[in-house]
Amino acid sequence: MADSTNQKPSLDSSPTPPSANPSGGWWTLLLSIILALLLRWQVLEPRWIPSGSMLPTLQLQDRILVEKLQPRLDRLRKTPLPLNSVVVFHPPERLIASGYDSNTALIKRVVGLPGDQIEVHNGKLIRNGTAIDETWLDETMDYEMNAFIIPDQQLWVLGDNRNASLDSHLWGPLPERNVIGTAIWRYWPLQRFGAIRYSSRSDTHLQEQAAIRSMRDGK
Repeated sequence: MADSTNQKPSLDSSPTPPSANPSGGWWTLLLSIILALLLRWQVLEPRWIPSGSMLPTLQLQDRILVEKLQPRLDRLRKTPLPLNSVVVFHPPERLIASGYDSNTALIKRVVGLPGDQIEVHNGKLIRNGTAIDETWLDETMDYEMNAFIIPDQQLWVLGDNRNASLDSHLWGPLPERNVIGTAIWRYWPLQRFGAIRYSSRSDTHLQEQAAIRSMRDGK
């Protein structure tokens, strides 16, 4: 009798591949949807511009991306947002008291940080005694504003369309906790596709150092 240990395995003895799990595709789709929603809620959110308060920087019906993570990290680190950031935010209590929906989102530019002294004279924004050159403005401001020192954990925000903007010069400082995110990119219309203009922290630091040197030099 032949030794069974010497018999070659049959070709039919190869393992059968596992059958595909029909529910696997649904789980992948569901996971993709969840990740997309988390991305929208926590990191990036598309929004559109409904008013002309940020002209000429942002036009009516522009589509933008709002980055939401950095403002949260800045609050945890107790670090203010960069000057000149374009921020999307919930209205402060003063606007809500006048009838604004608390879930409304507004958009303006950060022109003052906690501790800064802000004022407007002769059509110019003056921060800490220095007139600011704002290249994104189409016209000078037609109002005056007395000096105001911004409290801790507050921001001063103005629309780029200064003479047609409901902003801090009318309702006061904005609590940092109201900030939803920073507008970083315009994705529509395609002819204006690109980054939204604002200074980085390093640029702001260099500008402030230059202003300090000018004041010391008496210029």
